[in-house]
Amino acid sequence: MNIAAFLHATARCFPNAPALAFGDELIHRYAGLQERVARLAGGLRALPGVKPGDRIALAMKNSPQYIELMWAGWHAGLCIVPMNAKLHPKEFAFILENCGVGYCFATPDLTGALADELRGSAAGTRIIDSEGAEYRALAASVPIAQQPVLPDEPAWLFYTSGTTGRPKGATLTHRSLLAMTLRYYADVDSVGTGDCMIHCAPLSHASGLYSLPHIAKGSQQIIPASQGFDPPELFSLLERYSSATFFTAPTMVTRLVNDPGVGRARIDSIRTMFYGGAPMYVENLKSALATFGPRLWQGYGQGETPNTITCMSKAMHVDDGHPRFEQRLASVGVARSGVEVRLVGEDGRDVPVGEIGEIICRSDVTMAGYWNNPQATANALRDGWLWTGDMGAFDEDGFLTLKDRSKDVIISGGSNIYPREVEEVLLQHAGVLEVSVVGRHHHDWGEEVIAFVVAKPGQAVNDHELDQLCLDNIARFKRPKQYVHIDELPKNSYGKVLKTELRTRLPRD
Repeated sequence: MNIAAFLHATARCFPNAPALAFGDELIHRYAGLQERVARLAGGLRALPGVKPGDRIALAMKNSPQYIELMWAGWHAGLCIVPMNAKLHPKEFAFILENCGVGYCFATPDLTGALADELRGSAAGTRIIDSEGAEYRALAASVPIAQQPVLPDEPAWLFYTSGTTGRPKGATLTHRSLLAMTLRYYADVDSVGTGDCMIHCAPLSHASGLYSLPHIAKGSQQIIPASQGFDPPELFSLLERYSSATFFTAPTMVTRLVNDPGVGRARIDSIRTMFYGGAPMYVENLKSALATFGPRLWQGYGQGETPNTITCMSKAMHVDDGHPRFEQRLASVGVARSGVEVRLVGEDGRDVPVGEIGEIICRSDVTMAGYWNNPQATANALRDGWLWTGDMGAFDEDGFLTLKDRSKDVIISGGSNIYPREVEEVLLQHAGVLEVSVVGRHHHDWGEEVIAFVVAKPGQAVNDHELDQLCLDNIARFKRPKQYVHIDELPKNSYGKVLKTELRTRLPRD
């Protein structure tokens, strides 16, 4: 069962339906996209050393080539390794080496830095410019037939930032992606050739995965010319394309609501705005509903079970006659179709309604495990249940409200930032004795990173040096926005840093 069969079937049934556009420019109809994918697949399999099941990595901004490569990789019987284009070259290098990538495709803005970082490394990865001559030659190769794969073979290897400071590769199989696709039709929307999906959020995350149910039914995929999120551009695209779906982080929703052009926007061209990746404040959600009407859909999930733990449907968002309407708006909805969700205590037993427990879930969408990391897999997957590390409480109707994140993740602009990886970088400074990183509320980004720093006796620690250390080692968006210098970190009797107390000491923004 190869997930690439979705595209093959669509191209056969709707060959002339528009498939892929870059801004206003139509790049492929479905017959053309299928032909391009089959030729690229032939080129990929002809690359030296490539064999079935190998991984190809994408270090790319949103582009038509991203969609081509996703489907060409699957068509060729390979596994896709999507990487956030905002990562630092060192972070790219770790992923490429960790999962043994032979070939990495990169957009031109990333090829130079990647090549420099990999020079002399053990990764042994070749970088191919996704807009260069070598890519064009691959796309002109002799086409090959769709390669057979087993349902439980890896299809999507997504690296999640880990609390140990190193990302872990959540392995999603062809079975996982099929289950995710079918649940889209059950819980979000039906899809057809008159629909489209605008990819203003990264294709390396939920937006890319949710292209699967759309391509499987002949929906057109739109890549904004900016290759990202720009409210005026999105409103302009809505003038041209109707019945549009797009993914947003809560911060993006707020920016759309507050953009001066929203009053003139073709709201009727929006079919579905699905949002997730971070909690959304109730007042911001009310403003969004007042602006966009019954078009918002919320999904809660993790890289280990993408978009598929709970959801709040469009109908739930506007059920304002319910006595607990506001409480529901503050939740992440109810369990997705065919997904079991429980809240448990430390002993693994279910907690009563209204009490806080760790969220665990089980479904066919859940990852097979972490790539080459049996210990982390054993910790996360127990008897078929994924232990998310997130804490929440159910109400009497089964609505789940997130209460805390036991992993202390900071969510800024919809991207996860784990304190440990930032702390480990800051501790490389010769003058730093201890450091603890927490999140502070930010009205635009949800949260921002704040670092509490303790200097070694007699040492001076310069904020500029700490900034440079971060910029040399991790993605820019993970860099602390402020350093708070204190004499010692608050700790309990076991020596554990009390981050809850640090949050009470946060300086005002």
